[in-house]
Amino acid sequence: MVGIIGTWNAPVFTLLSPLACVLGAGNRAILKPSEIAPRTAEVLANAFAERIDPDIIDVVTGDAEVGAAFAAQAFDHLVFTGSTQVGRKIMAAAAENLVPVTLELGGKSPTILGRSADLDAATHRIALAKSTNGGQICISPDLLYVPRERLEEALTGLKQAFASLYPSVAENPDVVSVINDAHLTRIEGYIDEVRQAGGRIEITPEDTTEDESSRRRALHLIVDPPRSSRILQEEIFGPALVVLPYDRIDEVIADINHRSRPLALYYFGEDAAEQRQVLEHTLSGGVTINDALMHAAMHEAPFGGVGASGMGHYHGFDGFREFSHMRTVFKAPSIDPRAEWGVLPPYDDGFLAAMKAQVVPD
Repeated sequence: MVGIIGTWNAPVFTLLSPLACVLGAGNRAILKPSEIAPRTAEVLANAFAERIDPDIIDVVTGDAEVGAAFAAQAFDHLVFTGSTQVGRKIMAAAAENLVPVTLELGGKSPTILGRSADLDAATHRIALAKSTNGGQICISPDLLYVPRERLEEALTGLKQAFASLYPSVAENPDVVSVINDAHLTRIEGYIDEVRQAGGRIEITPEDTTEDESSRRRALHLIVDPPRSSRILQEEIFGPALVVLPYDRIDEVIADINHRSRPLALYYFGEDAAEQRQVLEHTLSGGVTINDALMHAAMHEAPFGGVGASGMGHYHGFDGFREFSHMRTVFKAPSIDPRAEWGVLPPYDDGFLAAMKAQVVPD
């Protein structure tokens, strides 16, 4: 029996994607949708109740208190998608029953714009990735490292690319709203902190009229904010992107490695040596080269984090392995040869030779 706790930003996918692997490995499951997306939770609960035997798949709905009780159950495996902060609590609860966990968390996924990058193509793909789901994706770019001499050009490219995708914000159904007032207050608090410190903030589209009632927001580019800013420390999970100028690629690598391990890392550029340098000297859950988000769409490849961005992998055959238990079964032969081999007491001179013979390359 596997417990699966989904999240609000992808409330169907984060339940049904691991569920496919769970069922493929021959298990049953209980799903706990996020209470922050209650209508989706209700639809899922009703759909499963009408069509699926609850002994195979059941759905439990409720608030954070129900979620805490859910995580404390003695499942055979527990899957959680969400924030690193909550992931720690889930892991602690599971530890009480020694339940193995798969944690899909997040972090500040970095994006590196190399000097060899096609700037127009790169800024378009970065803007597209950042705007997807209003930036409310665990692998959304959070930090963009740009060569110092190309900073203004990159900012212009990002603004133009975003504005071409979303010419307006207010009443534009293509712009995904921030999920609720609490998250909007959090994101705007990050931005206001930088603004009050005199930091540079670029907004696109520039003539935007924001829709207060629907929580739709323009993309805010936060340029080289003070190092103490919360937006440099916390996962944004919304329509804002930190842009950091750099002089040398090793400075970027050092900054990335100084932070918690991200769920995703993105590199734009055609310099093969620099690509290799980035890949060999950083550690992340997954990597996309010259695009963003796309590695997670490869369902035959494992998806998962490392360190603070999670543990465990699923998708494809890796999902089957994640939710299976590989058990060795040994059946003894009718004749026990150990005495003949000289490995049973009383030991003789052949014992040492027998022990040495067991030291083999495999």
